Amino acid sequence: MKQLLTGMLLAVALSAAAQPKPEHNLRQSDLPRRWDEAMPLGNGMIGALIWQKSDRLRFSLDRVDLWDDRPMANIDKLTFKYVTEQVRKKDYAPVQQLGDVPYEANAAPTKIPGASLELDMKGWGNPVSSVLDISNGVHEARFSSGAVFRTYVHAGQDVGVFSLEGAAFSPELIAPAYVSESKGGEATSVDGQSLVRLGYGKGTVTKGTNSIRYRQPTYEGHFYEVLVEWTVKNGKTTGWWTITPDRPAAIPAASKNEAKNWKSHAAWWAGFWKRSSIRLPEPLLEKQYYLDMYKFGSVARAHTPPISLQAVWTADNGHLPPWKGDFHHDLNTQLSYWPGYTANHTDLTEGFTNWLWNTRAENERYTKHYFGVEGLNVPGVTTLTGKPMGGWIQYSFSPTVAAWLAQHFYWQWKFSGDEKFLRERCKPWFDRVAVYLKNVRVKDPATGVYKLPLSSSPEYHDNSIEAWFTDYSNYDLALIRFFFTAYAEVAAAAGDGSVPPAAEALKNYPELFSVEGRLAIAPGHPQLSSHRHHSNLMAIYPVKILSYDRPNDRRVIDSSLAWMSRKGTRAWVGYSFAWAACLYAQTGNGDSTVSYLRKFASNFVLSNSFHVNGDQKGGQYSAFTYRPFTLEGNFAYAQGVHEMLLQTRDGVVLLFPATPKDWKAAGFHQLRSESGCLVSASLESGKLKSVTLTSDKHQTVKVKRNTPVGNIDPGKSAVDGDVITVELKKGRPVTLLAD
Repeated sequence: MKQLLTGMLLAVALSAAAQPKPEHNLRQSDLPRRWDEAMPLGNGMIGALIWQKSDRLRFSLDRVDLWDDRPMANIDKLTFKYVTEQVRKKDYAPVQQLGDVPYEANAAPTKIPGASLELDMKGWGNPVSSVLDISNGVHEARFSSGAVFRTYVHAGQDVGVFSLEGAAFSPELIAPAYVSESKGGEATSVDGQSLVRLGYGKGTVTKGTNSIRYRQPTYEGHFYEVLVEWTVKNGKTTGWWTITPDRPAAIPAASKNEAKNWKSHAAWWAGFWKRSSIRLPEPLLEKQYYLDMYKFGSVARAHTPPISLQAVWTADNGHLPPWKGDFHHDLNTQLSYWPGYTANHTDLTEGFTNWLWNTRAENERYTKHYFGVEGLNVPGVTTLTGKPMGGWIQYSFSPTVAAWLAQHFYWQWKFSGDEKFLRERCKPWFDRVAVYLKNVRVKDPATGVYKLPLSSSPEYHDNSIEAWFTDYSNYDLALIRFFFTAYAEVAAAAGDGSVPPAAEALKNYPELFSVEGRLAIAPGHPQLSSHRHHSNLMAIYPVKILSYDRPNDRRVIDSSLAWMSRKGTRAWVGYSFAWAACLYAQTGNGDSTVSYLRKFASNFVLSNSFHVNGDQKGGQYSAFTYRPFTLEGNFAYAQGVHEMLLQTRDGVVLLFPATPKDWKAAGFHQLRSESGCLVSASLESGKLKSVTLTSDKHQTVKVKRNTPVGNIDPGKSAVDGDVITVELKKGRPVTLLAD
C-alpha cells in the first residue's frame, strides 16, 4: 500500500509539473526594438513577431508557404556525371558557375515575408511590461496609461487574434519593400538580399470601415492576400488577421467566436505541455529548454510544410531571410525535428515525413535527371515543393541526403510504434532509397569494395574542388551504413523477407575510416582544424552506429571527441555547441554535455531565445559574431537536454545517462524512448528515486540505471545488476519504486 500510494503521489506531482512555469516566460519591462528579438507567436502555418518600431507596435505577419517557387535558373544543366568529370579534370570553375553562383545571383526561389500591421501607440503611454506566456502562447503588453494589448495565433486555425483595451485603435498595414527607390545594395544570402530584386509589382491596400486588405502580386501570376478585421465594443477593440496564398483572404465567422476559440486554443497548448516535461537544477538551461519547446509547438504541425530555417518568422527588415529561408537538408531540417520524438510529440514530427512523402515525385524526377538512375534521393537545399535550389553542391546535391532523411522515417516509426506508418510510408520510402543507393554506387575494380563516384563532408573545404573525395567520406559512409542497417530492421518488422540482413547488405562496403584511432573526414584526410559541421562524427550521433557500450567503439568515440575538443570551437556556430552536447551525452560525460549547453544558452541566443549562429558576447567561444537567425540550433539544444536525461542504446533505455557529477536533483515526465515507451523518472540527493513506464503496446523493456537506487519492487520487474527488465501491457503503467 505504501508503494502504491507513493506511486500515485509521484504521478500527480509529475503531471502537475508537466506545464512550464511563470519564470520560463519571456518577460521584459518594455517592448523589443528589433524584429529578431520580438515576441514569437505561431501555429506551424502562420506566425507573428511582436515588437516596437519607432513609436508603433508592430506585428510582423508571416505564413510558412509564402514562397517564390520559380525554378532556379539553369539548375537542370548540372549532372553528377558532369561534376565527376570536371573534378577528375581538375577544372571546377564551370561547375561552380552552374551550381553555386546562381544561388547568390538570383533572388528567387526564396521564402518571402507577408506584411506588417502597425498600431499607433500615441496616447497609450510608455510600455511598462511585455510578457509572452508560453503556457498558452499569449503575448500581453501593458502601458502606463492603463492600456492593455493582448494577442495570440490560434493553435488550430490560420487566424491571429488581438485585443486592445483602454486606448484608441489606429492600424496601418505596411507592405514589404518589394517596390523601392533603392535597390538595397549587393547583400549576400546570409545578410538577406533586397526584396526589390524579386521584381514584383506594387501591391494594393484596400481599407474598409473595420478592415484592411492587402493583395500582393508575386511571380508568374501568383499572389497572396493579408486581411485584418476588427470590431469595437464597450471601449474594447477585438481583431483578427490571416494570410492566404493564391486565393482571397477571408476570416470565417466561426473564428470570431471569442470564447469558443480561446477555449480550443488554450486546450491545444495545455495538451502540448502535458505530453512531457523536464526538471533541471540550473534555471538558465531549464528556461532555454522550455522556450525552445514552445517554439517547436509554434512551428510544427502534421499538416504543414516542415520546419525551414526560420519557419513562420521571416525577417522583417526589408530583405530576404538569411539563406532565403529555404529547406536545408544537410542538417537544418534534420536537427529541427530531433527533440520532437523524445518529447512525445510524434503527432508533430509527422509533418516532416508527410512533406517528404508528398514531394517524392519531384525528388524522383531530380534523382533521375541529376544522378541518372532510378530510385529516390532528395536535393540538399530545396524549395517549398522540393525543387533543387543549388548552393554549395557538395551538400545541396549530396548523394546521401535521402539516407539521413530516412532516419526520420525510421524514428517516426520507432518512437510512435505506428504499424500503419511502417507499412504505408516508412518501408516504401526505404525501398525507393535503397534502389537509388544501389544504382548510384560503383565497385572499385581493384578491391571489389563499393564507393561513390564522388563523396564529400558538408562544408568541409567549403565549396572548393578540395571538398570532393574519391573515396567515401565518413559522413556519407556512416549514413549508408546506418541506412542498410535500419532497412533490414524496417523490412523484418514489415514482414518482407526479401531484404537481406544488415551484415549481408554491408559486406562490400568499407568500415568507417580512422586516423590514429579517431574518425577522419575521409581516408587520408584527418580533421585539421576547428569545423562547425560535425559531419565526420555522424556515426556517434545522430545515426548511432557506434555504441559507447562496445569497447572498440568506445575507444574510437573517446579519441574522436578528444580531437574535436583539441581543435577548438573558433570555427563553430551555435548549432555546433548543441550538437556537441548530444555527442558527449553518448559517452556519459555529463560535465562536458552541460558545458556545451551552457555555452549555447549564454552566447548564441538573443533575448527572445532565438538562435543566431554567431557568438553574441564578442567572440568568447567562436570567431563568428554575426546574427543570422535560424532555428535548428534551438531544437538541437532541446535534444541535448533529452540525451542527458534519457537515451536508448542498443535496445536498452538509459536513465540519467549524462547528468553532471554535481547535479543531485533532476527529473522528467513522459519522455519517449526509441521503443515507444513513455518514461518518467526523478533523481533526488544524487540517487534514482522513481521510475514509471507506460506503453501504447505490449512490450518488454530493459532499463539501465547509472545512479544509486534503493529497493526495486520485485513483483513488477527482474533485476540483473544495473539492468531492469519490465513486462509492459498496453496502457498499464508500471512504477518501480525506491526507498
